[in-house]
Amino acid sequence: MSRMIFVNLPVSDIPRARRFYESLGFAINEQFSGPDTACVVVSETIYLMVLARDRFAGFCALPVGDPARETAVLLALSCEGRPAVDVMAAAALAHGGREVRPAEDHGFMYQRCFADPDGNVFEPFWMDPAAVAG
Repeated sequence: MSRMIFVNLPVSDIPRARRFYESLGFAINEQFSGPDTACVVVSETIYLMVLARDRFAGFCALPVGDPARETAVLLALSCEGRPAVDVMAAAALAHGGREVRPAEDHGFMYQRCFADPDGNVFEPFWMDPAAVAG
C-alpha cells in the first residue's frame, strides 16, 4: 500500500494562500477546494489542505494555534538538488513568505527555511544520496 499524507494548515486568506503555493510550482486540485479550502498538490502522495481558520477549527478538539507566533510543525520537503532548494525559497520570498533562518550547508545536506504568509514553516532541503544510503 502506498501511503499518502494530507497536511492541514490554518490560513487567514485562501486566495492569498492559493497564489503563494502556486508560485512555488504546486498545483491546486479544484475537486477538493472551495471558498474556505484549497487542496495543494505537492506530489502524487503529498497534499497540503489549506483551510480558513474557522474551517480548520472544525476539525480540532483544541484551540487553533497561530503559526505566526508559535511553531508547532516544521515541514521538511526534499528537493532534487541545491538549486531546486534555492528556487523554492526564492519563489516563497518573492510571493509573501519570509526567511526564518539563513541557508544551512552541511556538505552532505543543504536546506533553507521559510514561512508562508500565515507563518507555517517549510524547510526545503537536498541531501546527498550517498549520505542517505549510509
